[in-house]
Amino acid sequence: MNSVNINDEKFLNSEDYRNFIAANPKQGSLKIRAYAASQAVPISGLGIVVSKNIGNNNVIFFEGFTNESGVIENITLPAPLLDTNNMNIPNSTSYDITATYEPDNIKQIYKVNMYEGIYVIQNITIVPNFNVRTGGI
Repeated sequence: MNSVNINDEKFLNSEDYRNFIAANPKQGSLKIRAYAASQAVPISGLGIVVSKNIGNNNVIFFEGFTNESGVIENITLPAPLLDTNNMNIPNSTSYDITATYEPDNIKQIYKVNMYEGIYVIQNITIVPNFNVRTGGI
């Protein structure tokens, strides 16, 4: 499977992209919050990749790092039209979030569903490795 950026011109001109956008013409927003110690310590520098398999491509919609507060805000992603009949389950599109914390070689993968006009928050908990040496006197 090929990895391509959402801004890749060849992909933007493909039928796979046209079909995906036809099914997802609206937008939702995603916020990433990365913490340790029961949300007491923000994790800055956490690598985040938001992607989705479309056709034979792993399409990367966002790539970046959390700030000093452990946050990435306002990641805009395509989402399907919201069905106004509240008796139906809302339409959504799922994306993969890959979180990589280099200092401890931690990699976690999450799935998130995006909806039209909804601001989704994905919390990520990192448990840092502490190398503790024990020894006698």
